[in-house]
Amino acid sequence: MVTAGVTALLSLSSRQAFVAFGSLVVTFLFFLLIRQLAKQRRPRGFPLGPTPLPLIGNILSLASEPHVYMKKQSETYGQIFSLDLGGISAVVLNGYDAIKECLSHQSEIFADRPSLPLFKKMTKMGGLLNCKYGRAWIDHRKLAVNSFRYFGYGQKSFENRISEECMFFVDAIDDYKGKPFNPKHLVTNAVSNITNLIIFGERFTYNDTDFQHMIEIFSENIELAASGWAFLYNAFPWIKILPFGKHQKLFRNAAEVYDFLLKIIDRFSRNRVHQSPRHYIDAYFDEMEQNASDPAASYSKENLIFSVGELIIAGTETTTNALRWAMLYMALYPSMQGKVQKEIDSVVGKSKLPSLDNKPKMPFTEAVLHEVLRFCNIAPLGIFRATSEDTVVRGYSIPRGTTVITNLYSVHFDEKYWRKPEQFSPERFLDCHGNFIKREAFAPFSLGRRHCLGEHLARMEMFLFFTTLLQRFTLQFPQGSEPTLTPKLGMTLQPHPYLICAIRRQ
Repeated sequence: MVTAGVTALLSLSSRQAFVAFGSLVVTFLFFLLIRQLAKQRRPRGFPLGPTPLPLIGNILSLASEPHVYMKKQSETYGQIFSLDLGGISAVVLNGYDAIKECLSHQSEIFADRPSLPLFKKMTKMGGLLNCKYGRAWIDHRKLAVNSFRYFGYGQKSFENRISEECMFFVDAIDDYKGKPFNPKHLVTNAVSNITNLIIFGERFTYNDTDFQHMIEIFSENIELAASGWAFLYNAFPWIKILPFGKHQKLFRNAAEVYDFLLKIIDRFSRNRVHQSPRHYIDAYFDEMEQNASDPAASYSKENLIFSVGELIIAGTETTTNALRWAMLYMALYPSMQGKVQKEIDSVVGKSKLPSLDNKPKMPFTEAVLHEVLRFCNIAPLGIFRATSEDTVVRGYSIPRGTTVITNLYSVHFDEKYWRKPEQFSPERFLDCHGNFIKREAFAPFSLGRRHCLGEHLARMEMFLFFTTLLQRFTLQFPQGSEPTLTPKLGMTLQPHPYLICAIRRQ
């Protein structure tokens, strides 16, 4: 009987412990729910926006074509409205007028980066692109801009080096002898080598498997960083404990790239001579040594790794995708391609290499490249920004630290500035006499202090690669094949893989 009593007592104690534990869990979950719902309350004077769902806010609405969704919502809520990213209050800017008002007229205020868990995890808010606005960003951007000038387009010989890469590129295409091939690999390698000349002082061969693998991982992370899992991680960072999900793949990729970049930086910094830099890496180490005694300086080996990775992907992904879209549209519109080739033949000829001096005399070619950037919207939402201090825009109060999304897609499809924006029409960049004209609402490289620092280089590359390619080849799709024009979604909009034939021109 004593044993039975003890057993009953132990059973009762176990039940009580289980009930107590269950109560604690329920209380904890209730507390999290209340905390999350409190985070979802819009600040006073904040822009209105679509009604968010409990906990996850408007995240589900961003799963497919978020740039299109945001433009559509602006028809209801105006050019400036808010979204709830799972408890993270974000302001969305739509249309050229609103984006110019914020990024140009209040440039410093809209130059920060949001302290999102994903940014913290990937780069610790250091490096260059994701760095918080302040001295660290100013120092790193200044070094990058000076390096691009000193080791890149500021050199008279640099155009020749791009032209050399153009020849490697077209010779590699020539190896296919007019047979169908996927141009992504060759375009990516060729474009990345231009940035590599500035960062490392060397190009990589098209069969360097280690470098190709790193570029593929970078490209994959561009897609993963805009996935639903990335938004969920920002809203609920505790999901890092889950062994599954695309965010885990993102982190594994980042760790692999980090290790690769560490090795490659060590390799290219060997035999460095103090204050005699050969490339960006040398220049960075010079700054590290020069500022070693300054406790406020942000130069470090870790930030160098982040910066190199960001410069490679920023200098590769957008220009690569622009050229891939340009090739696709030339094959899609043979008469347009013929007009570009006629202009190349008359201005450049068939034996000389195209040069930047030819550019002012080739208005239709320039119009085609501008229309590709407008219509294809390579980076439709740019990189998320944040306000560096409290501000007021059009009567709305936007607190310091608010996440800001700039919908550049809406700029390029703004009916106020573009007639029939849904049509691919290079002629919109030409006047009645066929001269090239600049259009105000054209911002593929964004605006303000955080605009793309590689814009000048990207324009050089696009023109030289595009004209060299069409000088030598006519592009067409394999018989019975035509690719989809629907973009592959990610932080950039790239074409789905497609096959193309490059027929050697006589």
